[in-house]
Amino acid sequence: MTRLLPLALAALFAAWAPAVRADESLFSGTLKTIHDRGTILIGVRESSIPFSFLNKARQAIGFSVDLCHGIATDVAAALHADLLEPDAPAWQKGIRILYVPVAADERLSKVTSGAVDLECGSTTATEARAKTVAFSPVFFLAGTRLMTRKDAAITSYRDLGGKAVAVSAGTTNGDVMKRLAARGAPAFQVVDAPDLPAAYDMLATGKVAAFASDDILLSGMIATRPDGKSFRVVGDYLSFEPYAIMFRRDDPDFADLVKRSFGRMAEAGTLHALYNRWLTKKLPTGETLSLPISPQLAEMYRALGEPD
Repeated sequence: MTRLLPLALAALFAAWAPAVRADESLFSGTLKTIHDRGTILIGVRESSIPFSFLNKARQAIGFSVDLCHGIATDVAAALHADLLEPDAPAWQKGIRILYVPVAADERLSKVTSGAVDLECGSTTATEARAKTVAFSPVFFLAGTRLMTRKDAAITSYRDLGGKAVAVSAGTTNGDVMKRLAARGAPAFQVVDAPDLPAAYDMLATGKVAAFASDDILLSGMIATRPDGKSFRVVGDYLSFEPYAIMFRRDDPDFADLVKRSFGRMAEAGTLHALYNRWLTKKLPTGETLSLPISPQLAEMYRALGEPD
């Protein structure tokens, strides 16, 4: 009997192993890439507070980052593997998260090239972008507004005549402002900055009269910058920006997984809990944005499965 036990175990493993290989052969597209690579590459922004930014330890945190962690959990489960954090010991086996810094003007190319599997920042889902990439369900609603000095006589883009406004390169906000400037009434200049902090610095140093971006990102910078109290957000919404997680298109299996992951998080109340964590409660930096969820966004969460 003792001699037969190893033979029995070997036979059992031989019968089980082909099934595992056959199951793995069903993976395709992004899931297969992640499985074969052993890592899931999550693109993050460094200063898109409160969605994707770096804490004092230079770790990626934020609303979008937490959502992508939720998706990564479901990816690992689909691949029958453990999800590992970046600092997990090298000997541990599973799907390891790797965070990849991504600038606004390189987001789409990073996704399409495979440099990241999920782009987790403050990205607007647009029809034009959907021709190149795919999007998750919407998780936040923002809009383009202006930041100016409190003592500036600017309450609308109509007050920008003869002045300059900064935008972050590669953003929908920049597109909006350039369309308005092209009308020539009023005539103003749009200046591209490499990123959000650079655009803020242009306003703070007086190089431009205003800074155009999503209202929530502007509010985040005002709340967290030492000189933020010198500025205010003004004007009507110049665009509406539905935020979503971006990933490669033409991959129905991965798109279905992302959709199901959002459904799972909605049914568990995770979407609303994460919203409250990052938009209504104190941030790790010590500030509070105090932005209650809008009725429109709450209804979108309910449509995804969130309980009443």
